[in-house]
Parts: sequence; structure tokens; C-alpha cells
Amino acid sequence: MFSIQPTAIDEKCCRFDLVLNSREDVVLYVDIGPAALAPTRAQFRAASAAARRSMRTRQRAGARVRTSARQFQAWLDRSEADLALLTTALPTGPYPYAGIPWFSTPFGRDAIITALQTLWLKPSLARGVLAYLASHQARESSAFHDAEPGKIMHELRKGEMTAMGELPFGRYYGGVDTTPLFVALAAAYARRTADRSFIVELWPALVAATAWILGNANRHGGFLTYARAQASGLANQGWKDSHDAIFHEDGRTPEGPIALVEVQGYAVAALQGMALLAEWLGHDTAVAPYAEAAEAWRERVEARFWQEDMQFYALALDGAGAPCRVYASNPGHLLYMGLPGAERGRAVARQLLAAGLESGWGLRTLSSKAIRYNPMSYHNGSVWPHDVALCAAGMARYGERDSTARLTSEMFECASQVGMRLPELFCGFARVTSEAPVSYPAACLPHAWAAGSVFMLLQGCLGIDIDAMHGRIVVEQPVLPGEIDALVLRDLRLPQGAVDLTLSRRGGNVQAAVSRQSGADLLQIDLRL
Repeated sequence: MFSIQPTAIDEKCCRFDLVLNSREDVVLYVDIGPAALAPTRAQFRAASAAARRSMRTRQRAGARVRTSARQFQAWLDRSEADLALLTTALPTGPYPYAGIPWFSTPFGRDAIITALQTLWLKPSLARGVLAYLASHQARESSAFHDAEPGKIMHELRKGEMTAMGELPFGRYYGGVDTTPLFVALAAAYARRTADRSFIVELWPALVAATAWILGNANRHGGFLTYARAQASGLANQGWKDSHDAIFHEDGRTPEGPIALVEVQGYAVAALQGMALLAEWLGHDTAVAPYAEAAEAWRERVEARFWQEDMQFYALALDGAGAPCRVYASNPGHLLYMGLPGAERGRAVARQLLAAGLESGWGLRTLSSKAIRYNPMSYHNGSVWPHDVALCAAGMARYGERDSTARLTSEMFECASQVGMRLPELFCGFARVTSEAPVSYPAACLPHAWAAGSVFMLLQGCLGIDIDAMHGRIVVEQPVLPGEIDALVLRDLRLPQGAVDLTLSRRGGNVQAAVSRQSGADLLQIDLRL
């Protein structure tokens, strides 16, 4: 409905013929909906006010971060606003749609990683993601949809070709990593919130998802692999799902089924998480099998993926078990999941910052020395903020917090060049003094896991670990990015109480202090400076 009657209207356009006097304004109001009413200025103002209230409510949920640096704070505020903008209130709870304009729809992997990025501050988002994905878990096999019982949805799209069955994306399960990430997020959420009743409700979905993980590995040499069931599905089913993203050192495309290195880290974390949850919920007989399966899997990864001469992990194993000996960012996700031992973890961190992966604007997805390197490609040499954040948070896990702070500063400097809003990705050209990063023309902006990256980067810098199961917050050897001299974390809530933390730079060190605490008898704050 229109506040001014159109002169002509058809299925493609509306035409309005207006005569305006000098300096005259005309405002056109449009109401779109199943029961549209004649739109007025009052309706528009009321709807606008309701939208602003909803945004403020979403932004105020959870803990808040305030820094001494005005520009850095602007990046935080814009990222928080973008996440609120992209989050939709579904019957199962809040869910972040992937990005605008191309992916404004539920994606499994994107939402899980966004939830992991913000879990320490806003755990309610993770709860909504887990509930939605559990409700859409595959119950039957479908080659067209790449579905098998227990798998977690990769994406859900609407559209004419999907509705007509020409494309499988109405509810598509062709993501090999979404299922283990779902289980890993559930364990992380439980540890962050101690929300026992929700995990009890989720338990059957977690058991089914883990059964699919183990079943797939049992059929494929002990590793989680993928191979699309029909030509209409995705050829590559990890986060780098371009058709040319996975290859051998000489440029050959590997034959499937393919085992991606980062997916094995997700699977190990999922099994470790199931052992933790089983013990917490009292399923005592399940604890040892899950824990033993996780350790055996970790040992297989170390034996088969590690390349001693590269001091790095292979990108993938092909269907014959041959390693794809390529320097890519994927092994950085192993660090985030904590799979390598200390020595190999530090070696991977060193290679991520060398080996042609560091661009000066963050880590490239692929080394500039690789045969398929192209800084303008989607996955073969571009820079993705969420990928940088996962790698940087992984480095922090291995004590490399100065490197985490360095990458955080690079992401901030990139954001400062593009209106404080990081895009889905940008080109991987080497940084040149006085020049901005090169945009990727078709990148989504805003994009959920790009917006969430700053929060994962900060958590890595600050060394904050939250364990609600035991009522404990640990801050271990924090560092601050060079742009920040002080930071306040307000209203960090656990079931046992709430706390405000202040971190500030003193000479070459960062000091941390508790500025407010409730639940002092139940909540432990461990500052390891």
C-alpha cells in the first residue's frame, strides 16, 4: 500500500507522477505485508521507534566492553550493531543470518562460529543457534540434500529454483564441518553458562550428531571426510567451499573423499566436549569411550597430517591418503581447538606469520608461494576476518598473545579504512604504506562472522577463560592491542554472580583488577598476570 496513489503499477514497477513547487517536499510511505494498511507518517514513526528499541535491547544483552581508544571503541560499537542488525528472533531464539546482501538466511557454520566469537560476552546467541540447528537436524538420508541422520544443516534458502527442486538448498546438509562444530559449541556453551536443563534437552541431538561423526570416520580410515552425493551439491564442503580451494602442492585437484585438517580438529573437540557433557550430566558409561575416541583421533591427526619438513600440517588428505602439502590458514583452526602439542602449536603459529600467509592486513587464506595463489580469489589468497580471528585466538591458546595483539591491530587498521565495518573478506595483496586494503567487490557487508571477529580477537588478547560449571573466571597473561591503554569489561555474568574487570597498561605490562563483584563467596576470579 502507498500513501500516494501510483499513476501506473505492474508486476515490475510502480510509477508516480508528481508536480512539485519550488522547495516543496513530498514524502512517500510504503507498507508491505500480508495485511497492509494505508501507510501514514505516524505508522512509519512508530515502526521506526520499535525497530530502534529492538536494536538497543539486542545490543545491551550480555556483557559490555569499553575501551580508552575512541576509534577502537567505534569498531566495537559498529560490530555490535551489525550483529544486532543481522540477528533475527526466531521461535527457537536469536539467530544470526550470515550476511547482506547475498546470504541473508540461516547458515549453520556461520552462525556457530559467530556464536563462538561472542560466547564469552553474549551466550544467549549460542543458545538460540543450538536450538535452531537441533530442530533442523537431518532425520533421513537424501543424496540430493547431502543429508544423513544426525547431520547438522549447512544452509536454508528460499527461492524459485529451490522451491522447484532444481537446487538442493531448501535445507542443505553439504557441510562436513557444521556437525562437529555444533557439538563443540554445545560443550562450550555448557561450560560458559552451566545451563543444565537446556543441555539435557539438547542431548539426543548431540548423541545423534556424534554418532554421525564416528560413523563417517569409521567408513573413511578414521577421519571425517566429505564427497558430494550428487553433482548439484557443493564440490568442497569445508568453510573454503570454492571448487578450486583444495589442491595438491603441484596444483592437482585431489580425488575424494577428502579429509580437511581443520575438520579433524573440530571432531576431536566435539568428542572431548561429549566426554565433558556426559560426565556433567551423569552418563558415566559414555565418558571414557568419548574421551578415548578423541585421543585416538588426535594421535591419527598428528601421525598423518603433520609434515616435518614444512613444520606445518597438510591442508587435507585425499581419497588415497596422500597429503595436500600446501601452506594455508586451515591449520590455525587446529590451534583454536587445542589439538597440537605445545611445540607443534608454536611451530604452526610461526608459519602462519611467515610462509607467505601474513599480508600486513591479516592472514591470507593461502600462502603467496602456493601454485594457486590469487589475492583476488574467494579462498585462495584473500583475507577473511573470521579466519584471522580463529587463527589469532588459537595462537593465544599457545601463549603467543603478542602475535594475537599484532593481528588484532592489523584488523583494526583495516576496519579504520572501511568505515569501521569489516567486510566478509578482502583481497590479499601485501600491505603498502599509505594505501588501503583492496576490497573484494562481491563481499557481504555487513557479515556476521566478520562483525564477530573483534570479540574473539579481544578474548584471545585478554586471556579470559570462563568456567561456569565451577564458578571460575581466569585472566591469564593478558595483553592489549597497541591502540588501547585501558579496557573495562562490565557485567560479565555467571550463575554464581557477576563481575566488572578493568585492564590497563602499566609500562610494558598489563594489570588486571576486579572493580565490582557480586556472589563473592561462589565466584572465583583468578588473575594470572
